[in-house]
Amino acid sequence: MEDYSIDSLLKKATEINASDLHYIVGEVPSFRIDGKIIKTKLPPVTEDDMIKAIDHIAPVSMRDTIFNSFDSDFPYEIEGVSRFRVNLAMSFGYHAMTIRLVSYNIPDTKDLNLPPSIEKLSQFDNGIVIVTGVAGSGKSTTIASIIEHINQNQKKHIVTIEDPIEYVYKSKKSIFTQRQIGIDTASYLDGLKFALRQDPDVILIGEIRDMETVESALHAAETGHLVFATLHTFNAIQTINRILSFFPPSERDAVRGQFAEVFRGSVSQKLLPKADGKGRIPAVELLISTPTIKDFIIKDKLEEIYKLVQAGSYNDMITFNMSLYDFYKQGLITKETALDNSDNPNELMHLMRGVYTGSGQMEY
Repeated sequence: MEDYSIDSLLKKATEINASDLHYIVGEVPSFRIDGKIIKTKLPPVTEDDMIKAIDHIAPVSMRDTIFNSFDSDFPYEIEGVSRFRVNLAMSFGYHAMTIRLVSYNIPDTKDLNLPPSIEKLSQFDNGIVIVTGVAGSGKSTTIASIIEHINQNQKKHIVTIEDPIEYVYKSKKSIFTQRQIGIDTASYLDGLKFALRQDPDVILIGEIRDMETVESALHAAETGHLVFATLHTFNAIQTINRILSFFPPSERDAVRGQFAEVFRGSVSQKLLPKADGKGRIPAVELLISTPTIKDFIIKDKLEEIYKLVQAGSYNDMITFNMSLYDFYKQGLITKETALDNSDNPNELMHLMRGVYTGSGQMEY
């Protein structure tokens, strides 16, 4: 690459289907492709390069704040190429920038190889749905595909509160109000509070970060809204525990009951390399709440929930192992990848040997 500008790097990232560009003072620019960091042969980024890049891509309204903050998030767009989510941080006193590519096109659940039953989560009239996974696991894309399914099939007002806005939705059967923290509203808490005055049917919270946001989300769910949110957890049981952990121990029993009443389901996912080396695919755990699961949450018998999900066809729920096994059986991932990413490798080995007696050998 002869052109060293930030735009040229971002255009290159789009061309090679990278998920991220890492632009760090003192390091060569690097791309993340299929989960792996790939370094360019360009010279290391200088502080002068970084200042020029920030001046070029940062919103004018945020520049003073950015240069006086340790961490900042903001969107950027190269028209006709892609949208981007930018995180600017400090490292050893110098700037470090991580830029995530956000496609203009919102893929549907089939394009993402998600189970068809995930679309059930778009059909509730109220309650809370949580999409979880580690950073970079595709949570934002999965939740966008569910929101887009609502957009295409239901007449709703959808309010999103994000930091920053990632996918931009075009109104179809639904209409949208998209609000960015720091530009359109001061915080998730403020955004949620005022969203309830905007006649919403569906509310998307970019990320649950504190007790106050959980309280507001539960209140919104209780008052007849369908709330979607993300969390950095690995599975449904950890998700429920994480929600409760925001509260002091003296309040958890009451919150457990409140959460059980409005909880509608969760999706937990991991992105795995495909067997052919071309791209990644999401293994998912899908939990859809039932009266029995509600009862287990209230009684703090969370481990019993996994046994229900393990039943497979029960309410179309899916464990990670079911998802891994199905992808392995189709040749989409290798045996090694499946076992390395399983939370119960012994159970998965039984599935692979065909001796599992449950209904986990489902296909989708």
